[in-house]
Amino acid sequence: MTSMFKPLKSVNTLLLAGIMATAGLAATAQTVAPAAPAATSAPAASPKGERMGRHDPAKMQARIAKHQAELKAKLKLTPAQEGAWTTFTASMQPPVHGARPDRAAMKAEFDKLTTPQRIDKMRELRAQHMAEMNAAMDKRGEATKAFYAALSPEQQKAFDSQPMGRGGMGGKGPHGHHGQHPKG
Repeated sequence: MTSMFKPLKSVNTLLLAGIMATAGLAATAQTVAPAAPAATSAPAASPKGERMGRHDPAKMQARIAKHQAELKAKLKLTPAQEGAWTTFTASMQPPVHGARPDRAAMKAEFDKLTTPQRIDKMRELRAQHMAEMNAAMDKRGEATKAFYAALSPEQQKAFDSQPMGRGGMGGKGPHGHHGQHPKG
């Protein structure tokens, strides 16, 4: 199975989600009449929605733990490398997202703005989001480099053979799946 976390695909997915959210927010902000009240029942999660980052956190943590255990076994770490491993795996954990913005408050704020101001505000929000993502990716990259430096040449080869993703930065192809698309 290829790595569950493919950085380039994740960035593209997040960019697409951000663009879609921005477009939706712009459309909402320009609506003349208020929308009808939402139905009381929560909509079921669609398969597409799950791919857009709405995964079950417990299942995601289980997949990460399984992948890390497999990688650790493959690397055959020495007791002296355990500290570097702990630091590395801690940096690979998914970020804890803060509270989502209040949509009603955001809509009220956007209702007060002109269209050019809305565009500027959306750019500002997008730039802030991208800066946070870039900082997190840089932190993971530096942690990976530090861990890699603690490995023996044989372990580095094993690490390099891993698909790209949170558990290993090696691999081949832009998404770490050796030029093939994953099945399933």
